[in-house]
Amino acid sequence: MNHDTISQSISIVHPISLSHGKNAEVWDTTGKRYIDFVGGIGVLNLGHCHPGVVEAIREQATKLTHYAFNAAPHAPYIELMERLSAFIPVNYPVSGMLTNSGAEAAENALKIVRGATGRTAVIAFDGAFHGRTLATLNLNGKVAPYKQKVGVLPGPVYHLPYPSADNGVTCAEALKAMDRLFSVEIDVNDVACFIIEPVQGEGGFLALDIEFAQALRRFCDAKGILLIADEIQSGFGRTGQRFAFSRLGIEPDLILLGKSIAGGVPLGAVVGRKTLLDSLPKGGLGGTYSGNPIACAGALATLDAMTDAHLKTWGSQQEEAIVSRYHTWRAQGVCAVLGRMTGVGAMRGIELVNADGTPASQQLTQLLSLAREAGLLLMPSGKSRHIIRLLAPLTIEPAVLEEGLDILEACLRQLA
Repeated sequence: MNHDTISQSISIVHPISLSHGKNAEVWDTTGKRYIDFVGGIGVLNLGHCHPGVVEAIREQATKLTHYAFNAAPHAPYIELMERLSAFIPVNYPVSGMLTNSGAEAAENALKIVRGATGRTAVIAFDGAFHGRTLATLNLNGKVAPYKQKVGVLPGPVYHLPYPSADNGVTCAEALKAMDRLFSVEIDVNDVACFIIEPVQGEGGFLALDIEFAQALRRFCDAKGILLIADEIQSGFGRTGQRFAFSRLGIEPDLILLGKSIAGGVPLGAVVGRKTLLDSLPKGGLGGTYSGNPIACAGALATLDAMTDAHLKTWGSQQEEAIVSRYHTWRAQGVCAVLGRMTGVGAMRGIELVNADGTPASQQLTQLLSLAREAGLLLMPSGKSRHIIRLLAPLTIEPAVLEEGLDILEACLRQLA
C-alpha cells in the first residue's frame, strides 16, 4: 500500500486496506474476511452497515444533506435532541448541543463549565483519553504519543490516580491523592470541574470504583464543582446498559457523547443540566457541520435500535460468552502471559503480563499480528499497550462471536 500522501504521524494498527463490512465482519481489498473486534474503536455498536441506519441515511440524503443549524434550524437536529434528552437516564431536565466528534464535545464542555462557574482549572485522571485536539490533549492521562512535541497545552489541568479494581488503585488511595492535590497544588475554589470516564477506554477498560464515584459526586456538590462523565466510548450500550455511569449510582452534570451515537456517521454531543448549557452568550456554542442532517438521521435510527430490551440481551450474551471463555482459558493455562480481565458488561479487556508482573507489550504486538493473519482484528489499550480491548458489535451473531473467540484462543496458545 502506498501511503506517501498520508501523514506519517498517523499510527496504523493493522496494515490492511478495508473494502466493505457487514455487522461484525469486514473484508479487505484482496477479498480476505476478518471478524471485527475493533468496531471502528467503539463506533460500531450496531455493526457495519446496520440496515436501519443505512436506510435512514439514504432517505435523509434525498431530502437535505446539510444546513448549519445556527444559520437555520432543521428538523433532524431538533428531533434528535428531543430523543436524546429522553434517552439520557437522569432525573433533571436535559439540554445539549451536537458536535462533530467526541473530542469536540469535550472542548465545548470545557467552555461550558468555564462560563457556568467562572473558574478554569480541570481535574482529570491518570490513564484518561478525551481526544487529540489541543485542549483535550492536556486532559489525557498519558504523555506518549499524544503530548509529545506540541509544547505548552491549555490549562490548568491536574491529574489524579484512577481508582479501579482493574488497576489496583483503591478509593482510599485516590481520595488521599485528591486531599494532597488541594493541600499542595491548587485551591479547590479555582476548580471548575472533574472529568472522568466511568469505564476507561484507552486506559485499558478499567471500571471506575463505585465508592469513589459517589464520594466524588458528594465532594463536587459540596464545593460547587461540576462533574463531567465522558461516555464517548462506554456509552450507547457498550456495557449492556444505555450509559456506564448508571452503575455508579450518580448523575453527572454534563455527559460527553460520540462514537456509537450515529452508527458510524461522525457525530458527538454535550448534554446535561439545562442551566449549564445556557450559561454562555448567544453564539458561544455552535459549528458549521455540528448536527449535520445525515448524521442526525443515523443517530435517530441508532436510538430506534437501542431499546433497553435489546441492550440487555446483547450485553448479557456478549458478556457471558467472553467471561466464560476467559475463565476456561485461565483454567486450562492456554497462555503463560494471560492476565486479568478488566471492564464490565460487554466492555471487556484482557491483560497480558509477564511472570514478574510487568506488561507483556511485545506479546500483545505479536498477538495482533497472529490474529490478523488468522482473520481477527483486535485493538490494544493500556498505558503499556498490553491490554486487548474487545469491541465487537453488540449485534454480532453468536456463531461469529464464538468463531472470533476461537481464533483468539488459538493465537494466545501460540504466544512465545
